[in-house]
Amino acid sequence: MAGRRERWGGRAGGGFLAGSVVLGACLGGAGCSGEGAAVQDAVAGDPVAVLHGAADRLVAAGSAKARTAMEMASGGTRVTIRGEGVYDFRERRGSLRVLLPADAAGNREHRPITELLTPGALFMKNRGAGVPDDKWVRVETATLSDGNLVTGGATDPFAAAEVLRGTRTAAYVGRTEVAGTAVRHYRGTADLARAARDATPDNRETLAAAAEGFATAEVPFEVYLDDEGRIRKLRHRFSFVNGQREGTVAVSSTTLLYDFGAEVRVRLPAEGDIYAGRIAEGPAGKD
Repeated sequence: MAGRRERWGGRAGGGFLAGSVVLGACLGGAGCSGEGAAVQDAVAGDPVAVLHGAADRLVAAGSAKARTAMEMASGGTRVTIRGEGVYDFRERRGSLRVLLPADAAGNREHRPITELLTPGALFMKNRGAGVPDDKWVRVETATLSDGNLVTGGATDPFAAAEVLRGTRTAAYVGRTEVAGTAVRHYRGTADLARAARDATPDNRETLAAAAEGFATAEVPFEVYLDDEGRIRKLRHRFSFVNGQREGTVAVSSTTLLYDFGAEVRVRLPAEGDIYAGRIAEGPAGKD
């Protein structure tokens, strides 16, 4: 049976802002191949060992363009937020343009949120919630209960890859394609506490925070690696207890990587451009 081709449908990439402000606004809520391919790819090695080293292959690649999609479901409501940008895996820096759905901020289109990803911090512009238009918001990612795997609306691409360092079980599914590139498809479960122990210093605290903050430290995933071992597509399924409403929120976070070696320029805001006031406890983009 021929392998299924993976397609990235809809607009370019995406993510979901799931912090207390945006969560209230937005929620108010595999392919397989035949035995021949499986035998051919048996030389790829033990799936668990392969996935433990997937993040290192991204560092070797240097950089990539990224598209993200984060879908959150709770109480019959389902919202997807999308983003697109670039990421430098060696410097651990990137920039994303994150788009909220037209109705996520209250029946009016929200301006794109610019996000700068850096070791230990997330910067957001056009954050809304009472923040002046010309100011940035800085968030220390180690203080977030999800380790910024969800809050920023798009999982940090390198943090997403480092979750795979906690892989406990994994199976090779078969050969398929992602955006026209031949890939190997794996499915498994990672443990966030183990990922935190084995992560690079930049992500240890954030992943440890996620291990404590999510409803469970076990993270099911699907990942597609090209023939150089680089992640082309990675989907995680997280769950956490909604602090504003009863019940557990299910989150599906997808990262698509392409155009490896792309130029990445990330200029951090000056201290005077960072908002020092209180952020309103209301929907994002709603002053």
